[in-house]
Amino acid sequence: MPVFGNPLGLLALLGIPAVLAIHFLQRKAKELPVSTLFLLEHTRREAAEGRRFERLIPSIPLWMQLLAVLILAWFLAEPRYPRENSVQRIAVVMDSSASMSVFREEAAKQLQDAIPELKGAATGFQLTVLESVPERPRMFSGNTTDGLTESLRDWQPRDGPVDPTQALRLARSLVSREGTVIFLTDTPDETPLPFGARRLSVGEALNNVGFTGVTFSNIEGARVWKAMIRNHGAEPAKRNWSVASAGGNSEPRPIEIAPGAIITIQAAFPKDQENVRVILSADRFPLDDVLPLVDPKPKPLVVFNSSPPAIQKLAERLVKSLDAAVSGSDAASSDLTVTSYNPLDPVLPGGNSVVFVEDETRTGAWLKGGIVAEAHPLMDGLNWQSLLARETIALERLQTDRVLLWQDQRPLILLRESATSRQLLFNFDPTLSNLEREPAFIVLLHRFAETLRNAKVAPVSENLEAGQPIRVTTRPDVPITVTATDATGKPITISKDEALRRAIPTPGFMRIKQGDMLLLDAATHFGDPREADFRKCGPQPLDSAAGSASIERHTRPDPLWRVWLLVLITALLVAWRFTEPKAQPA
Repeated sequence: MPVFGNPLGLLALLGIPAVLAIHFLQRKAKELPVSTLFLLEHTRREAAEGRRFERLIPSIPLWMQLLAVLILAWFLAEPRYPRENSVQRIAVVMDSSASMSVFREEAAKQLQDAIPELKGAATGFQLTVLESVPERPRMFSGNTTDGLTESLRDWQPRDGPVDPTQALRLARSLVSREGTVIFLTDTPDETPLPFGARRLSVGEALNNVGFTGVTFSNIEGARVWKAMIRNHGAEPAKRNWSVASAGGNSEPRPIEIAPGAIITIQAAFPKDQENVRVILSADRFPLDDVLPLVDPKPKPLVVFNSSPPAIQKLAERLVKSLDAAVSGSDAASSDLTVTSYNPLDPVLPGGNSVVFVEDETRTGAWLKGGIVAEAHPLMDGLNWQSLLARETIALERLQTDRVLLWQDQRPLILLRESATSRQLLFNFDPTLSNLEREPAFIVLLHRFAETLRNAKVAPVSENLEAGQPIRVTTRPDVPITVTATDATGKPITISKDEALRRAIPTPGFMRIKQGDMLLLDAATHFGDPREADFRKCGPQPLDSAAGSASIERHTRPDPLWRVWLLVLITALLVAWRFTEPKAQPA
């Protein structure tokens, strides 16, 4: 069956009623009284009262003119016939943001329905479906739609807002310049996509209510969690919430939330339970309707304070400000040592430590010059411009030391690292400065302590967002086991390498053990409010059909066009010949 390169050419068929209208208009004969009948053959038919509609009189000019109109419309429409074995390559990039999980079935249906249009005039097609995160494996590839619905049914989009540019680049490289690239999403947008991609949206606006975060606190000796619930919709909402654990479920409690509002619910964490689930009554987006929880417990940090009396108070405040910090009995068994440098005893501890200069002379002048912080994660965003320090004895600086803070030519803070230790060195006496009143000082110490905590192999319990990057410190050459379940207890398959880098991508629980040591006990929850807001979702059809270049690539011109041209010329000549007026005799 032919396709038309210029369908507007069929408008030429409007010439058919025009030709018929002309032939309906007949001339009325003029009455001439004559005495001899043989003179009638020499009379000419002339109008007496103008044109009027009469019955249609078939004639050779009529049929020739109608044939000419048909052939002309055929030419103008540019008929083309499919080439044998022509293939249209189609790449579909699926928006892998979590909100698409609501519209998976609609996405599969819309994609199935769009295949004939995307195929165009080709006799076959090659379909490739991939996610908007380009490093993930392809979801589907084939020259039929068999298995496409099943692939999309098993698809679990869990990402936040994703820029599809890189995936669209990959899709374009797969189908080449002549192929078709589709971005299938749930949010309409008139902004043109890169690489000639076309947008297909299958979403709709929904009213959604869900959890957005959780905090823990100690109230009167009890461990209490506080969860925030947000109404992302444009209408008031009523929901029920309850707490489920291995020991049973609580009674549902009703809540009412205004549009766009956030409310907080709280309860004590059961002391005899390893984990609990806070559950909201379900809506169409179930990811944020459940909040798995464990009692968070950071890695303990053992701190040994060996500072002199002059710095003792400052060191004690530091230890108290650290989470899960316990006092150690000696430097060898501690994770962090707080000590001082004295030229009479210049030996520094060999492990992780914070070292302050101790200057008993206390006679130095105030340091002058500009204060400059080096670019380093420990110093990011910290303001040291109000720091005042006196000239004191200086630490011996090694070539491998990294200076974090300068005042003119004097290094004030240094970082000394080796294969077995990290040391933060303050190259001035803190009692001869305003260091204790500097907010940047406390933040720096906390950052340094957290780097030591992260490097420690010890158990930790955390509440994480689904898919959140994590870091699990392990011992070498000891087997690792990973167990993970969703919020309902169904096992989730996740590789060891992936589990050590990222939390499971769905609300649930995960544990990582190395030997007999439980390294990580975590609960994961969905916490991306951007994906929970469906107010901007809506449908958007494909912008346009395949262009003329695609039609020309997959079709060939009408092989009989020369024959039709001759027929057209012949029809015009015949119509002209039979409408030519006859010459009148003299």
